[in-house]
Amino acid sequence: MAKCSYFELFELEPAFELDQAQLADAYRRLARDVHPDRFVQAGEAEQRQAVERSADLNEAYRVLRSDSARARYLLSLSGAEMELEATVHDPEFLFQQMQWREELEEIRDRADTDAIAPFRQRLRTAATAINTEFASVWQNEQQRAQAERLVRRMQFLDKLALEVRDLEERLDD
Repeated sequence: MAKCSYFELFELEPAFELDQAQLADAYRRLARDVHPDRFVQAGEAEQRQAVERSADLNEAYRVLRSDSARARYLLSLSGAEMELEATVHDPEFLFQQMQWREELEEIRDRADTDAIAPFRQRLRTAATAINTEFASVWQNEQQRAQAERLVRRMQFLDKLALEVRDLEERLDD
């Protein structure tokens, strides 16, 4: 598998909005072709290459399936990597983060399983709005700072959604 962009690998145009079913179909097709089990009878070098190709394919699929990872990847294709740790100058969103965290803490303290679904829905609504805005700015070099800010918002929402899932699992036990 030659080094190409993740989009090229799956024969997709670089875009934030992707047809996830088309991506999954392409992944399954490619995974069958490069799966290490197909190379059991091959030499050691070929087997190692198959494992590497399979790992590369899995990583590409993981990135393109995730809105925040795909957004970050799209920005990296322009040649400028986003800093992992950066001071965030986004007071409006920082305030929103505090509100969500407080609300999640209240849900946790009350063990209020009925409050989880509406909370999760509000997070999805916020994520949809962020994704829509990112889709409209990511290709505009003059709006790079805004695109990066939106990626950081996506990453926060991913982390918070994971915390919600963890809480739900604990409360269900």
